[in-house]
Amino acid sequence: MKLRVINPNTTASMTASIGAAARAAAAPGTHIEAVQPSFGAPSIEGHHDDVWAAAGVAEQVRAGEEAGADAHVIACFGDPGLHAARELASGPVIGIAEAAFHAATLLATGFSVVTTLSRTIVIAEHLVVQYGFERRCRGIHGTDIAVLELDDPASDAYARILACAEAALERDRSGAIVLGCAGMADLCRSLQRRLGVPVVDGVAAAVKLAEGLVALGLGTSKRGDYAAPLPKAYAGLAAPWSPR
Repeated sequence: MKLRVINPNTTASMTASIGAAARAAAAPGTHIEAVQPSFGAPSIEGHHDDVWAAAGVAEQVRAGEEAGADAHVIACFGDPGLHAARELASGPVIGIAEAAFHAATLLATGFSVVTTLSRTIVIAEHLVVQYGFERRCRGIHGTDIAVLELDDPASDAYARILACAEAALERDRSGAIVLGCAGMADLCRSLQRRLGVPVVDGVAAAVKLAEGLVALGLGTSKRGDYAAPLPKAYAGLAAPWSPR
């Protein structure tokens, strides 16, 4: 099975760490290809970054389809470009936020999200409502840690995430923590040991969901709104990505 894991930002070291987390979760026989767009932002921390990230995801899904990928994972908690990616892909496309929310609801009656910058909380709130988890998500909490701090071994990110998660569990009366950034994947097991509750990393959850759907012979529906994009000539910067 060939699984393409897309880091929608352009930071190569983060792509490598996301790839390592995906491989750690993958079953034997699953080949993980960790990639990033050829253009875009070094980190995704707002709506403007998200727009460029979505275009980069579309670029990489198209390339993955041409290379024979069985499924795709979008490794950014905003799930940028998810619906467009599903139009392009024949196999499953899994966003790590949607995967993590689903997993958390199987483990606890309510969960809390611990994410990076507080300004991104609204993006997660929109996804919770879009995916129908507003009755199960009891709170979304920002640590005000910049995404690239997670890639810096000298930062105090772990301690701040731990403290935020501890406070969230008490304040929200929740039973599980969802990590709100792909860059937090390598902290998951240590946080789970310290907190004593399930801690869900969306990268791992998305990998296992993608594997399961492929093993079941299931792909993205091509009926209705997920049908392939209508062929047309795009203009300017978008011309190379015209649907064909």
